[in-house]
Amino acid sequence: MTKPSLPDLLHAAVSAVGGTERPGQVAMAEAVAEAIDDNSHRLIQAGTGTGKSLGYLVPALAHGERVVVATATLALQRQLVERDLPRTVEALHPQLRRRPQFAMLKGRSNYLCLHRLHEGAPQDEEEGLFDQFEAATPTSKLGQDLLRLRDWADETETGDRDDLTPGASDKAWAQISVSSRECLGATKCAYGAECFAEAARERAKLADVVVTNHALLAIDAIEGAPVLPQHEVLIVDEAHELVSRVTGVATGELTPGQVNRAVKRAAKLVDEKTADSLQTASETFERVMELALPGRLEEIPEDLGYALMALRDAARSVISAIGTTRDKSVHDEDAVRKQALAAVESVHGVAERITQGSEYDVVWYERHDRFGATLRVAPLSVSGLLREKLFAERSVVLTSATLKLGGDFNGVAASMGLSPEGVEGEDVPQWKGLDVGSPFDYPKQGILYVAKHLATPGREGTRGDMMDELAELIEAAGGRTLGLFSSMRGAKAAAEELRGRLENPILLQGEETLGELIKAFAADPKTCLFGTLSLWQGVDVPGPSCQLVIMDRIPFPRPDDPLMSARQKAVEERGGNGFMSVAATHAALLMAQGAGRLVRATGDKGVVAVLDPRLATARYGSFLRATLPDFWYTTDRNQVRRSLAAIDAAATAEDK
Repeated sequence: MTKPSLPDLLHAAVSAVGGTERPGQVAMAEAVAEAIDDNSHRLIQAGTGTGKSLGYLVPALAHGERVVVATATLALQRQLVERDLPRTVEALHPQLRRRPQFAMLKGRSNYLCLHRLHEGAPQDEEEGLFDQFEAATPTSKLGQDLLRLRDWADETETGDRDDLTPGASDKAWAQISVSSRECLGATKCAYGAECFAEAARERAKLADVVVTNHALLAIDAIEGAPVLPQHEVLIVDEAHELVSRVTGVATGELTPGQVNRAVKRAAKLVDEKTADSLQTASETFERVMELALPGRLEEIPEDLGYALMALRDAARSVISAIGTTRDKSVHDEDAVRKQALAAVESVHGVAERITQGSEYDVVWYERHDRFGATLRVAPLSVSGLLREKLFAERSVVLTSATLKLGGDFNGVAASMGLSPEGVEGEDVPQWKGLDVGSPFDYPKQGILYVAKHLATPGREGTRGDMMDELAELIEAAGGRTLGLFSSMRGAKAAAEELRGRLENPILLQGEETLGELIKAFAADPKTCLFGTLSLWQGVDVPGPSCQLVIMDRIPFPRPDDPLMSARQKAVEERGGNGFMSVAATHAALLMAQGAGRLVRATGDKGVVAVLDPRLATARYGSFLRATLPDFWYTTDRNQVRRSLAAIDAAATAEDK
């Protein structure tokens, strides 16, 4: 039988979802197919509207061997599994003569645990377990959530938290889920045969396409114990997020509360002397943390070092003792033991990591008004880890709307452990970059306006001239504004100020769930939505409700961010430009994502306004602008107001 051609398959898939093929999508599909055939690597930038999901799914399904697709957001995971994959599989079936199987796989804590549900959750203060359904009053929000979860457990086929509608609070979900460390294991658990997490793993083993998330991909790479099934091809969507997600998984933390919970969980399972040593170490650590000031610890202070060594040694003794004692008076002892072990092992792992003092780790204190101090440790870089674990023994395709920073792929490639494109050498993963463009006509659909006349933003205080500019731009646009702020404090200050000056409704992130805010913003063109980082990347509102995207300032990392400043310093010590490699690259990625909120469909028009003159005046401004969509560029404040008024008038006329 003749193998179906890729253009024919792509045409069938695109027709099935009611779309039309675009040159960029075809180029992307061909590049993915080539990478799979050659067992090589690709970085592919595919602008908004390209249809990149089908651009990689069609060659992946045609390949015939198992492919893992990892993405950053829940929304895209669900879109792939619930919409794109079912339609594509059906569309390709007549030509492929088979129906490829697909499955979604997440971390264990995303699935309901039947053991925890039926046997109860280990309690910190007392021996044994408690029945969370009895403990929570039926009239409380927690009680209502738990009762609803118990009913849902009888109906759900997946046990996947994201299939629960409406959702449940983190507190409620924690009562009926377990982490991988707390899990008894299918062979030891009375409910192992019915386990939702195990069932998801079994489905993944049989699937041709496994859809997962960046965090699980990171766990699979870092922890050495394979979570994902064997696969020949890895496709990483939203790849601009990968480094931060992997860093998050590789970051450890210790708090007095966390250590105290570990002490309580272990106390009933070990002898008094062993329990007392961990209790004493916990108290010493708590005293040190009471005096902790936020910031990086380039050297571990003597008192902290002593406290951590005491914690490490006491935790090691507890781990050994838990493994050798049995106490039949404890109800469901295996579950209690497993949770205690998980808690103590976590404390031991972080304490040991910090006391070992690797030059490749960054250690710092954080302080929260409500929760007190936290001790954190994170890798200075994850590039070596990604180079070793990601690109060996499989073909990798990395794709996103923003992979070219300042005009090329090398910055993002370096963050993932890759040498510059075209560099040959032993053990150097070979890769090619491809920018397939966007179907949108950015110079005609959008304007990039930089408010060059404003004062340079300072670190603190409100910016009166910026507030005036913000108000005038919103009035000219007739509302229709997404305000992207570099801090929550800035977003709140702007919302408070402008609610008193403008008639337009102003929604503020945090005052309602993000989904509800976006729905309300999309429904009323006169409305504005202000917020911070998750809005820079998570808003998809095509049409006249979003015709002005405002960034209050270039989103450089805070100068006192311990991890970013350590990474910047490390680049400088190697003779590189730390500011450009770390701070400017971080800002460029966010700005490209933020500017991408404006044009989401071929008919969209509008303005991206940056209220920070440095984008026009600073030497690094051209690097940042080269990363943004190719909008028509101006610093003329009168021109931009006329343009906004004209766009508003056209949209208003169309609405009538």
